[in-house]
Amino acid sequence: MIGRYTLPEMGEIWSEGHKYALWCRVEVLVLEAQAAAGVVPADAVEPVRRAAPPTAEAVAAIEAVTEHDVIAFLSAWADNTSPREAAAYVHFGLTSSDLLDTALALQLTEASDVLLVKADRLVGVLRDHGLEHRDTVKVGRTHGIHAEPDVWGHRVADLAFAMARSRDRLRRAREAAGVVAISGAVGTYSNVDPAVEAYVAQRLGLRAAPVSTQVVIRDGISEWVNSLAVLATVCEAVALEVRHGQRTELRELSEPFRSGQKGSSAMPHKKNPIMSERIAGLARIVRAQMVPVMEGIPLWHERDISHSSTERVALPDAATATDYLLHLTIRLVEGLIVDRDRMRANLDRTGGLVYSGAVLLDLVESGLSREDAYAVVQEAAMVTWQTGEPFRATLLATAERDGHHVDDDRLSALFRPERYLERLGPVFDRLAQLR
Repeated sequence: MIGRYTLPEMGEIWSEGHKYALWCRVEVLVLEAQAAAGVVPADAVEPVRRAAPPTAEAVAAIEAVTEHDVIAFLSAWADNTSPREAAAYVHFGLTSSDLLDTALALQLTEASDVLLVKADRLVGVLRDHGLEHRDTVKVGRTHGIHAEPDVWGHRVADLAFAMARSRDRLRRAREAAGVVAISGAVGTYSNVDPAVEAYVAQRLGLRAAPVSTQVVIRDGISEWVNSLAVLATVCEAVALEVRHGQRTELRELSEPFRSGQKGSSAMPHKKNPIMSERIAGLARIVRAQMVPVMEGIPLWHERDISHSSTERVALPDAATATDYLLHLTIRLVEGLIVDRDRMRANLDRTGGLVYSGAVLLDLVESGLSREDAYAVVQEAAMVTWQTGEPFRATLLATAERDGHHVDDDRLSALFRPERYLERLGPVFDRLAQLR
């Protein structure tokens, strides 16, 4: 991921330096377990533990010759080990994937923990915003067309629960991806005792794979990426609401616009929803990683490395983009400007058409068949659409012409947005309990 969208904490997790530090950590734990079992000399452990992780530059210089990253790492680390002879016992009985997959599991869980902190915060921000606007009346829209009265907090509540489920999905995926495999060349433990794997897993706070070949099968890592894709897409759903609400014709919502900010190089009046559009764009990047990573599940026999090049790009990009998306969505919701008056004015723009559903049911209750009631209401509504005359007037005129009595006092009760919202209380009670 480019630096523009990389936050420091997540960037460090996926840095070459941190990767090599994790590789050292895994190798030291393996060495400890093997020394305790008498497989390697006990005096080899401390010199290796003291050896500084190799620099990315040192590894790259050797890899340019070896064309093998793990061998290059081991050689560069051996150069930092004193006495160097101790380095002979590093990676003893292991294969490259033992190191790569175990360290990757650590990176995935570390990245998950960073994301989960932000996801928790976003859930709270959405919850509080929804509760703040539980009485902010707006028009509900279906297909982009005015439907019935609603409140802004109701829409936000839906997004808050979706984000909470996405967070919980990531928690489960963290466990699915946090898998250690220290089992040797084709996973048969031919040169490494299963007790070593158990020791490493316990010390790292992860779990040992129930079975592996030379690699950990990628279903858990695919689940992890898929969980990020869903989470990122829920962020996009939040952003899409803002993008729609900030359109000039609506002007119900708007992103924060700080002093000195510019909206357009050509049109000084512009205040564009750039945060929301950035969220929408980056969500595509996260979703785009799902298929390439899933295609790493079917590999040739005990191992090939077709998944490796994909994951070097896809996993850091998915994690880093999701991290930035969460950060940006929190900023968006915290600074969101809600124009209550404009929402109420837009509700009234269609002259009362949003109350057609209640009128339909009232006419049925008064004795009309549903077909006759629908015909009266729809005809009156079409006149309002075409002429702009208030729906209440067109309804009374249409009903009178057809010989149907419509009680004007009952219409007054029906033409109130609050009537549509009386049963939303339990939704906000549940929202208040969301954590």
